[in-house]
Amino acid sequence: MKGVFAAVATPMRGDDRMDVGVVERLIEFLIGAGVHGVCLGGATSEYPRTALADRKAAIDATRVRLPEGRLLLVGIGAPTTQEVVDLGAHAFSSGAAAVLVPMPMFFRYGQTDLRAYCANVSRTLRKPCLLYDLPEFTNGLAPETSIALMRDEEFITGIKDSSGRTENLTAFAGARDDRDWTLLVGHDRLLADGLNTGWDGTISGVAGFCPELPLAIYHAVASGNGAHATGLQAFVDELLVQFAVLPAPWAVRIGLEVRGFAMGPFPLPLSAERARDVEAFRSWVSDWLQRVRHAL
Repeated sequence: MKGVFAAVATPMRGDDRMDVGVVERLIEFLIGAGVHGVCLGGATSEYPRTALADRKAAIDATRVRLPEGRLLLVGIGAPTTQEVVDLGAHAFSSGAAAVLVPMPMFFRYGQTDLRAYCANVSRTLRKPCLLYDLPEFTNGLAPETSIALMRDEEFITGIKDSSGRTENLTAFAGARDDRDWTLLVGHDRLLADGLNTGWDGTISGVAGFCPELPLAIYHAVASGNGAHATGLQAFVDELLVQFAVLPAPWAVRIGLEVRGFAMGPFPLPLSAERARDVEAFRSWVSDWLQRVRHAL
């Protein structure tokens, strides 16, 4: 489970249901770009607003479009543990290599609660589960909680760390020793640093619309060309500054629209101010994509 996994955005129709046809086109685009796999159902997919039936339909549509050797990862965050397990079982029955288990949303829980929750989900599914630390939107995992779960739970086999905490890179890499943990960078700002620290790869929102850039960073680090990786990381950092103007993951959706994908309506009506933000980013990212192409 190494390399660049593109976090797939969710195209929506006017009736607030997923557009499966556009999902199919997205998967073909990402696989054609050379990603090592795709990840459905993470934050980039806006999983809290996507119906469970639509999420299962996305899994089914993706499964038949993945060639041999390209991996499917599936985020299984949901309002109830029963739905989480149901989605996980569907993912594995459709050939997922692993599922991502984000922490519960909305209510605040202690670390012992989160540890019990993750242990229960992984023991029920009895297949590879990656912790998904997303403290900006869910309960955050303390590093010692994540390490204990990976060390003690048979079916918790790694982590996607979207915390953005630089210190976690060395903490998890050092705690791994010779264990077969999968360590995936979940915050694009830390992509080059994480790879240089020995992490296995990334599940990248940027790769969801510009897969060629994270792939180029991954290959530059793998070939020992650190200067080139650093130069390319600067493009990612520049993009993330612009990302911060918009609610996540609207910027990914706009980037895909610039590349010709009809992503449908945003989850909220646009105020006049927000509509200006959207149009400003649309213009900026079009120019940014041109500059990235020239740099690769």
